[in-house]
Amino acid sequence: MTSAAEQRAPAGEPAAGSGQPAAANGVRRAVPPVPAVWPGAPTPLGARFRVGPDGVAGTNFALWAAGAEAVRVCLFDEHGRETRIPLTELTHEIWHGFVPGVMPGQRYGYRVDGRWDPWTGARWNPAKLLLDPYARAVDGEYASSGLSPEVYGHVRDWPDQSVADTVRDERDSAPYVPKGVVVHDDDDWSDDRRPKTPWADSVIYELHVRGFTKLHPGIPQELRGTYAGLAHPAAIEHLVKLGVTAVELLPVHQFAHEDHLLRRGLRNYWGYNSIGYFAPHAAYAASGTTGQQVGEFKRMVRALHAAGIEVILDVVYNHTAEAGELGPTLSLKGIDNRGYYRLQGDARRYADYTGCGNTLHVVQPQVLRLITDSLRYWVTEMGVDGFRFDLAAALARSMHDVDMLSPFLAVIAQDPVLRRVKLIAEPWDIGSGGYQVGAFPPLWTEWNDRYRNAVRDFWRHALPDVREMGYRLSGSSDLYAWGGRRPYASVNFVTAHDGFTLRDLVSYETKHNEANGENNRDGTDDNRSWNCGAEGETDDEDVRALRRRQLRNLLTTLLLSTGVPMLVAGDELGRTQRGNNNAYCQDNETSWLDWSLLEEPGWRALCELTSRLIALRHRHPVLRRRAFFSGRAQTADGLRDLAWFTARGAEMTEADWYAPAATLGMYLSGRDIPGRDERGAPVVDDSFLAVLHAGDGPTGFVLPGPPWADRYEVVVDTSAEEQDEPPGTVHRAGAEITVPARTVLLLRVA
Repeated sequence: MTSAAEQRAPAGEPAAGSGQPAAANGVRRAVPPVPAVWPGAPTPLGARFRVGPDGVAGTNFALWAAGAEAVRVCLFDEHGRETRIPLTELTHEIWHGFVPGVMPGQRYGYRVDGRWDPWTGARWNPAKLLLDPYARAVDGEYASSGLSPEVYGHVRDWPDQSVADTVRDERDSAPYVPKGVVVHDDDDWSDDRRPKTPWADSVIYELHVRGFTKLHPGIPQELRGTYAGLAHPAAIEHLVKLGVTAVELLPVHQFAHEDHLLRRGLRNYWGYNSIGYFAPHAAYAASGTTGQQVGEFKRMVRALHAAGIEVILDVVYNHTAEAGELGPTLSLKGIDNRGYYRLQGDARRYADYTGCGNTLHVVQPQVLRLITDSLRYWVTEMGVDGFRFDLAAALARSMHDVDMLSPFLAVIAQDPVLRRVKLIAEPWDIGSGGYQVGAFPPLWTEWNDRYRNAVRDFWRHALPDVREMGYRLSGSSDLYAWGGRRPYASVNFVTAHDGFTLRDLVSYETKHNEANGENNRDGTDDNRSWNCGAEGETDDEDVRALRRRQLRNLLTTLLLSTGVPMLVAGDELGRTQRGNNNAYCQDNETSWLDWSLLEEPGWRALCELTSRLIALRHRHPVLRRRAFFSGRAQTADGLRDLAWFTARGAEMTEADWYAPAATLGMYLSGRDIPGRDERGAPVVDDSFLAVLHAGDGPTGFVLPGPPWADRYEVVVDTSAEEQDEPPGTVHRAGAEITVPARTVLLLRVA
């Protein structure tokens, strides 16, 4: 009787290690002649085209595979015929060789041989073609109807599923998996001018390359959904008119679709399932997938830079598309499973701090090298300006606990390339102790979900008091005023790709994710939303008007708050996902921007207000401070840089902060802005009073008198659709004005 570890899949196809490749139907193919291979060099890792000794052109292949017993690079011609070339040189656990005549555009992969012993974490299987972790481009996709059984290192359909992952599958995966592509990087970036927008001046716009461009009527059909589409003048025109300074692109690293989605006729739309950290996702390229996607991505970056817009990538280094022990073998799992992934005490199982089945073992030097090499590549050779790190707490873990002195954070802090780009942490993961908002060190900014929660709760009138709202509006000093951090350490947001759109936030109280095929179990139940009196779309004009006002309130609050505002593409247009708060698998009209909304007066007005608010923010440094408020008197007359008022026009007392309140007044002094301009002159600006009223009915508000102001001019009034009084009206200090229900007023000291 054999043990599970000794069992194999039924024979019937040639063994992948035999040197005799097989077609998908099991028919043997002729073996092309094996080219000569020279020793080459162990660095740099990956497939790098170069001119070798004696002027011979070719490609150097280098793969870190500690513990492997043999490595072969596999070349594929235009007909899919495979040539296997052994790499016999081994230097510091790196297998390498230079193959003359291998030119850019060559498709390739690796086969790595070694022990099969899942109980100790060893999962080598030479029958599986593996994607190079350093591949600069990827050609091909996995099956559209589901991952083929051949792409699994174990026998996926083994009768006893409790041990299925321990039974090695001998079938060749090459016909069913994408291939890496040799790319020659020779671009000169001397004509590119990075915007280098200071953090305090930044306005971030989170968008999806495909979703933003797929339905845009001004973009040619053949370019929609692609990098070239985002580079098109029609796409850039909207970004420029809006006034954003940076686009934050949902994942553009090569990713794979999960088997369970493919089998339901769905796809991974968001892209948080990376498999190639150097390769731009091939499906977003209009120009081709055998290296052309690299140039297309670079041209997109150049076009955005020329418009003054930075490019920030949402990156997923916390896990890969290979999932857990029952997941496919696509790359790292078959190269060195124990080296790349965190394993449990039972090394057959994976430590999962991400909810995706595996967690990269960032403490390992070669894993850390993979990540930092990737980051530097995207900065130096692809031109990007920063990164938003998905589940960054998982990267900051040392052996188990989150550690702000972890190797990952230490390496980033001293790296001469990475420490000068924008670094944004999603400061949590799903593991114990994973919630780390406010804990990341200087150089880092963070997604501030406490800002999101407070603003949502205030406008649905669900805050027990206004203490939390005061902190969030003024830069979250309780979280970030330590270690030299500044207000712009807080990336303020009300919505993100994950969750309701802004319109859905005021239209639905519960999620409606039935289209995802998971019986509405997926997605958060903690939406902090209010449907304004009706669930979903309605013909009730009073409800529709209230929803539009709530959208104006939320956007105005976001863009007047101290910190870095982040908007989600389409929120300025009133985009809806029909209540789906987890549209990660909806690559269709549910997720794509509906540009026809601009033809409707109400949504066009919302877009114009958003643009106006961003322009106001750019004009007034008091709205984008580089230092925290002191709250202390700065002048002899007692004027402070920040003051808070009740509806009575009196400064708030300690008791007021602890009392329920629907109305809050925030005074921002332009006379006391710390710092100096580029020429060393003091920064002086207008002063403003913002009145936020979340109550169901109108309220009186007494405008504070001297030393705060003598007169106030209305600059923004979010009730404008329903009120005759236009912005520009001047009120005297001490007067009691009427603030309509659920309204933000911004008044400039005149």
